[in-house]
Amino acid sequence: MHLRDIFAKDAKPSKRRSSGTVTTGVRMEGVKKSFKGMEVLKGVSWDCQKGEKVGLVGWNGAGKTTQLRIITGEMEADEGEVMLADKVKIGYLTQEFEVKESNTVREEFMSAFGEESVVIKNTERIQKELENEPNMELMSILLEKLDELQRQADRLDLFNMERAIDKIMPQLGFVPEDNDRLVASFSGGWQMRISLGKILLQEPGLLLMDEPTNHLDLDAIQWLEEYLKTLEVPMVIVSHDREFLDQLCTKTVEVERGRATTYKGNYTDYQRQKVSGSAQQMVQYEKYMKEVTRQREMIRRLSGGGQSGRANAAAKELERLLDDPVEKPWVEKERRFRFPDAPRSTQIVARVENLTHGYDEKTLFKNTSLQIDRGERVAMIGPNGCGKSTMMRLMQQKEKPRAGTAMMGDSAQCKVNYFYQNQAEGLDTEKGVLQTLVEAAPDEGLNNLKALLGRMKFSTSFHNKPVKFLSGGEKARLALAKFMVTPANVLLLDEPTNHLDIPSKEMLEEALQSFEGTVIAISHDRYFLRQIATRVLNFDNGVVSDYMGDYSYFLEKNEKAGARDARLQKAAKEVEKTQVKAKSKMSKAEKAKLKKEKAKAFGGGSGQKKANKNAGRWN
Repeated sequence: MHLRDIFAKDAKPSKRRSSGTVTTGVRMEGVKKSFKGMEVLKGVSWDCQKGEKVGLVGWNGAGKTTQLRIITGEMEADEGEVMLADKVKIGYLTQEFEVKESNTVREEFMSAFGEESVVIKNTERIQKELENEPNMELMSILLEKLDELQRQADRLDLFNMERAIDKIMPQLGFVPEDNDRLVASFSGGWQMRISLGKILLQEPGLLLMDEPTNHLDLDAIQWLEEYLKTLEVPMVIVSHDREFLDQLCTKTVEVERGRATTYKGNYTDYQRQKVSGSAQQMVQYEKYMKEVTRQREMIRRLSGGGQSGRANAAAKELERLLDDPVEKPWVEKERRFRFPDAPRSTQIVARVENLTHGYDEKTLFKNTSLQIDRGERVAMIGPNGCGKSTMMRLMQQKEKPRAGTAMMGDSAQCKVNYFYQNQAEGLDTEKGVLQTLVEAAPDEGLNNLKALLGRMKFSTSFHNKPVKFLSGGEKARLALAKFMVTPANVLLLDEPTNHLDIPSKEMLEEALQSFEGTVIAISHDRYFLRQIATRVLNFDNGVVSDYMGDYSYFLEKNEKAGARDARLQKAAKEVEKTQVKAKSKMSKAEKAKLKKEKAKAFGGGSGQKKANKNAGRWN
C-alpha cells in the first residue's frame, strides 16, 4: 500500500490527467490503452464521487488494474482523459502491505508523515547525545541544532501529528501497549491495518484497492469491511471476493471486452440488472430483426409489379432500419465442467484420533478427534495460523504429529488430489499450456482438454505458449484446470480461490457441487463457503468445533460469527435503503437522465443511441 501525490512538484507530468475538473474523486472519460497491438481498454468512461464505493469487476486481464495504474499515474493512457479533484492525494491499497517489520508500531505510523518523522528521529538522537554529557563545544552545537528542530516541529505542527496517530490507533483496534511492539510481531491482518492507517493519516482524497483481501483471514476481511463502511472518502475496489463487494459497493463498473458499463448498487444488484438488461435487449433485437425481415419480404413481393411505389417505401424504411441497428446483446458462453469419474472411495475417507500437534511453544490442537465420510463436503475455517493447512498435511501423513493419529482411508481406494496454496508456483514453466494438461490427464481426450482451456479463457494461441510467459492470473487458471482434469475421488483444496477471477470461481463451485466424491476445503471466501460446504470445522484457539450443517447453519449456531455476519448484513441493508431513498428524491429530469444512462449501458458501442431509437419502435 502506498500514497501518491500525483500533483507534487516531482510528479511525472501527464497530458491525459487533469486537476480540478471534478470536485471529488475521479472521472474516466474515453480512456483507451493497448499492449503490443492489442487494445485492452476501448474508451472506458465511469466516475467515483464522495461517499461512493465503486466495485470494478471483470475477468483477469480485462484491464481493471491497468485503470488503477492509469489513475495513479504509474501508466499513461493512449487516449482519453482522467479527471481528478484539485491536488488530490491517492491512497493505493494492494494485497502486498508495505510495512517495515523492524519498526515499532508507533514508528511505522510516524513514517507516514515523511519530513515530520525525520524531525522527530533527529530530535530523539540529539536528546540521547545530550544525556551523555558532551563537552561544552559539542553541547552548544547540539543545543543550536535542537532549537532549529524545535522551530521545524512548530512549523510542521507535530503535536497534531501525534494527536492524529493517537486518534486513529484505537479506531484500527490497537491499544496503547502496542506502541512499542515490533511490526514483525503482528499477523498479516494487523499489518494490513497499519498500512491502511498510514494512508488515512495523510487524508487521501481517493482510495484505490486492488485485491486487498487476498491473503487475509475471515476476521481480518470482516474487520476491513466494517471499517471501510465508516469512511466517506471515494473508493474504487478491484476484488474477486463477491461478498466483500456486496458488503461495500454502492456502484459497480463491469469491464468486459474493453468497455465499461456502470450499474447502481453492489455485486448482487449488478448481476440482477445485467441479466434483466440483456433479456430486454434481446427482446428489442428480435423485434428489430423481425421488422427487417418483414420489410425485405415486402420489397420482394411488391417489386416489379404495379405496386412499385409501396416497394420503394419499404426499401427506404429498410435503409433507415439498417442505418440504426439494434445490437444483439453479447452473452458469455456457459463454462460448465465436471471432475473426471473415479471409483468409489472407502466409507471413511479421513480419521483423526486424539491428535495433538503444534510448533515450538504453540499448540495448534490438543486431543482432537473427528471422522470424514464419503460424499461430504467439509469446510475448514478459522484465522490464519490456527492449524487448518497443518491438519490437511497431517491427514496425508506429510507431517508427523506430536501425539495421536491422522490418516486418509485406504490409499488403494482413496485417490487423493491435493490443491495446495500457491499451486501455480509449482507449474513447470518450460512446458506449454496444453502440454501441462495432457501430462496431468493422459487418458483424457485432446478435444476435451482444449475445450476446458477455452472455458478457462485460453484461446488457441495459448496452447503452445510456455507457462513462464503467463500472467499471475493466467497461471492460477491453468493450475486450477490441471487440478480439475486429474482423476480422484477425494479432493483436498487449500485456499483454491486465491487469485481466481469470479467466473473461474463459479465454474469450480458448480463442479464441486456435482462431484460425487469427498471434498475437504480450506477457504476464507464466504460466498464460496456458502456454495459448497455441507459441514464446517471451525478452528479457534486450539479447539476444533464440528458443525454438521452448511455455512448458514454454522453462522446460526456460532454466536460470535453469527453476530458479526448479522451486523454486516444490517449495515449492507442500510446502504441499500439510503440508495433507494436517494433515488426517490430525484427530480423528474434526474430520473429521466438515469433511465437514459441505463439504456445506454447495454451494447457499449458508439451506435447505441441509434440502437435505442429503433429499439423503441416496436415496443
